[in-house]
Amino acid sequence: MKIFLLSMLMISVFTGASFAENPAVFFTKNITPEGLMAIYNKLGREAEGKVAVKLSTGEAGNTHYLSPELIKDLVQKVNGTIVECNTAYGGSRSATAMHKQVAEDHGFTKIAKVDIMDENGEISLPVTGGKHLKQDFVGSHFKNYDFVLVLNHFKGHAMGGFGGAIKNISIGIASSRGKALIHAAGDYKSKNIWATDQDSFLESMAEAAKAVSDSLDGGKKIMYISVMNHLSVDCDCDGNPAKPDMHDIGILGSLDPVALDQACVDLVYKAPDGQSLIKRMESRHGIHTLEHAAEIGLGSREYNFVSID
Repeated sequence: MKIFLLSMLMISVFTGASFAENPAVFFTKNITPEGLMAIYNKLGREAEGKVAVKLSTGEAGNTHYLSPELIKDLVQKVNGTIVECNTAYGGSRSATAMHKQVAEDHGFTKIAKVDIMDENGEISLPVTGGKHLKQDFVGSHFKNYDFVLVLNHFKGHAMGGFGGAIKNISIGIASSRGKALIHAAGDYKSKNIWATDQDSFLESMAEAAKAVSDSLDGGKKIMYISVMNHLSVDCDCDGNPAKPDMHDIGILGSLDPVALDQACVDLVYKAPDGQSLIKRMESRHGIHTLEHAAEIGLGSREYNFVSID
C-alpha cells in the first residue's frame, strides 16, 4: 500500500493550492486539561446552546478511553452532556442500563450528565451522495442538541483499522440498528453484518458521518478534537485491548474531520515506534475511509498543520 504521508510543503505543491485554502489542524504535545482547552480555543468556534460531547465511554475492562480528569474542564466549560449510543455487538454497553453503569464506573457521570441517545429509539438522517446508505439511523435524543463537540481517542480498531473523528460520529452516533446498517453497508436483509465487503463498510462509515455533519447546519455546529495517547491497536470498545506499544503523541483539533483523521494517521507513520498501529491500519485498508469521505465532500485530506506549542 502506498503510504499517504506528505509534508505540508509537498501537499501545497501537489494540489497547487495555497496553505490558506486548506483546513487547519492544530496540535500540541501537551496532553493535559490545559492543552485540551488550548486546542479548543484555537479552533475559533464556540460550542453554544445545548451541547453534546460525543466520546467513547469505553467497554468494561478497557482502561484506554479518555480520562474524565483530562476532559472535565472542557466538558464543564461548554456545559456539555456526554452522549453515547448502545452497541450492536453485545458486550457491556448493548443496553441502556448497562451502558449507564459502565459510564458511571469509568467516572464520566462525576463530571457531567450522560445521555444514551438511543434509549428511547432512533431517528433517520438523510445521506446525500452515498454509494451504500440512503439514511443513517441515530439515537432519537440527537435532535435535542444544538451543537456537538466530538472528543476522540485516536487508536487502532479491529474492523476499521483506526478509530478517530469519522468513526466517532458515524458508528458512535448511530443507534444499535444504525450501527448494524453501517456494518452491512446498507443491506437491510444482511444475515451477517460482519461479513460485508471491507471497502463497502469503510465507505458506509464515511457516508454516515457526512449525514451527521450535514444535519448540524452543514457542519457549522460541530467541532473535533483527537487525543493521541494510549495508542493501542485495539479500540476502546474492546474489553481486553492490546497494550500500547508506542509513545503518546499529543492533542489535535480541527473543524474538518477528514483533515483531523488524516493528520493523526500521518503522525503515526512519522512515529519511530508506530509499526504495530501502521500494520493494523493497512491490514484493514483503513485509509479508504478518508478517501471516500473526501470524495463525497465530508472534508479534505489536505491540511495546514499548526503547532501551538
